[in-house]
Formats: sequence, C-alpha cells, structure tokens
Amino acid sequence: MRNAVRQELVARQLDEQIAARYPVGQRLRILDVGMGQGTQALRLARAGHTVTGLESDCDMLKAARESLATEPAGIRERVRLIEGDGRDTGVHFLPGSFDVVLCHGVLMYVQEPDAMLAGLARMLAPGGLLSLLVRNGDALAMRPGLAGDWPGALTAFDSDTYTNRLGLVVRADRLDALTATLAGIAAPLHAWYGVRVFTDNVPDEAELPAADELERLLAAEDRAGRTDPYRRVAALLHLCGVRG
Repeated sequence: MRNAVRQELVARQLDEQIAARYPVGQRLRILDVGMGQGTQALRLARAGHTVTGLESDCDMLKAARESLATEPAGIRERVRLIEGDGRDTGVHFLPGSFDVVLCHGVLMYVQEPDAMLAGLARMLAPGGLLSLLVRNGDALAMRPGLAGDWPGALTAFDSDTYTNRLGLVVRADRLDALTATLAGIAAPLHAWYGVRVFTDNVPDEAELPAADELERLLAAEDRAGRTDPYRRVAALLHLCGVRG
C-alpha cells in the first residue's frame, strides 16, 4: 500500500504540473532517471509521451523490460530503456534533450547530489520541468516517533541519514537546502508537495483497502500533501523546478 500511495500521489502532482505548463495533447520528451520498475515511465508513455528510462540496477531494468513487453506496440515504440547511472546523463544525452526530467527516490542513495542535479537540469529544454522525489530530512523523527521508538526519534532530530526498510543507511534532504540548490542550477523551485503524510508507517505487507476506502485515503493524503503544516511532516517531498 505504501508504494501504491506514493505512485498515485506523485502521478497526480506530476500531471498537474505538466498540465499547467504544456498544451493539452502535446507529446513531451521525458527522461526518467532511476526509473525502477518503470511505473511512472509506462504511465506517461500510455498518455502519449516519448519516454527514456535510465536505470543502473539490472534487476529493476529487467522488470521494467518485462512490463514494457506486455504493452501494445504503439506504447512500446515510445519507450527507450537504457542501463546507466543518473550521474552520467551527459554521457548518454545532449543538453536540452528533454521537456521533463524525473528523478524519484534516487537522491537518497547519492552522497554528493549537487553535481548530479546540475547534470539533470542541463538535460532540460528552456522552461522544462524537473521533478524530484526525496526523503524529507525535516521530518526524520516522525517515523520512529509514531512507532514509539523514542531513542530513534531523538537521534533523528539531529541526523541527515536514516535506515530505510531495506536496512540501508541513506541520506535525507531538507526543503531549504534543495530550494537553494535548484536556484543555483537555474531550475528554481516552482511547486512542492508532501507525499505520505499519514501512511508512512503502514506495514510493508499491508494490502490496498476496498476501492471506496482507498479513494478516501488518497483524498486525505492528497489534501495533506498540499496543505501546511501537514506537508512539512510528510515522509517524502516532491519538488518541481522549472528550467530558466
């Protein structure tokens, strides 16, 4: 359920930003860096866009290719999948090659993200949209605190790292710092959202509720992700910068 909530909220937010910037029906050139299993990439290809997926994990790339193989030919021909690292976009693509660049759930695994972000911004055409999904460094105490892990919560207040559900120690990013970084790479912050305000502590094995209950859950999460102070304590932040 946690992943389904994340993917649906990000999809809604991303579609909102795309609709605000581009005419209805325009086919966009989209780069999805660290695309994972390709959930967003395939969704955008189904919407008519041309999508390039860049992924360094062989297993994830295999899963994305298997999912793509089940799609109709018209969708398959709009998707290109490449094995590669998000820090090396300049090796694969020319500057200004894309209208939209996605980088979702990747920055937490990059120790020095500024150079990578600058590279992603260079991939955008003028006016292009950069979509980032990061762990919220300003709310790291929320997960252990709500779970009753008081030592973990106290440690998290002063930390920029956390242990994810895979058992890996990874980075978190703070809104103010990323806002400054985006301004410095000529893709200043245009809009931002919180993702998973209420459902971050749901167990990994939790299944989706019935359709009507799921719709209410998503409505609550969607509203919280757009509303202060709730969005500031979301587990994830979705930031959208626009290339100047």
